[in-house]
Amino acid sequence: MSEMTLSKTRLRNGAWEGQILGASSTGARPNIQVTYLDQPVDGVEMVEAGNGTSWDLTIPIPSHAVADGVQTFLIIDQDTATKLGDFTLMAGEAVSDDLRAEVELLRAELDMLKRAFRRHCLETM
Repeated sequence: MSEMTLSKTRLRNGAWEGQILGASSTGARPNIQVTYLDQPVDGVEMVEAGNGTSWDLTIPIPSHAVADGVQTFLIIDQDTATKLGDFTLMAGEAVSDDLRAEVELLRAELDMLKRAFRRHCLETM
C-alpha cells in the first residue's frame, strides 16, 4: 500500500464521513479499523470512489458514545498499524471547561452588561 491520507467530509445524521486518498493502485480495499474506548466500532462502511485509489468512509457514531465528556475515535490502517486520523465529540459538563464555551459565556455576559449600561444611560438623561 502507498501512503494513505484521510480527510473529513462532514459529520451528519450520527455518522462521520471522510475520504481516504492514496490507497493501493491495485484496487485492494484498505484495511481500516475504527476504535472507540479501545473497542472496534461496528458498521464502518467504505465505498470505492475512484479506480481503487480513493474510498469514501462512513463511521456510524454509536449511541452510547453520545455522552457527557470528550469522546475520541481513532481511525487506523491495520496493515501498517498507523493512525490515519481521529475525531472527537464533546458534550455536557466537560464542555463547560472548553475555551470556546468560555468565550461564548463571556460574549453573553458582555451583551448583558451593554444592555444594562445603555438602559442606565437612558435613565440618567
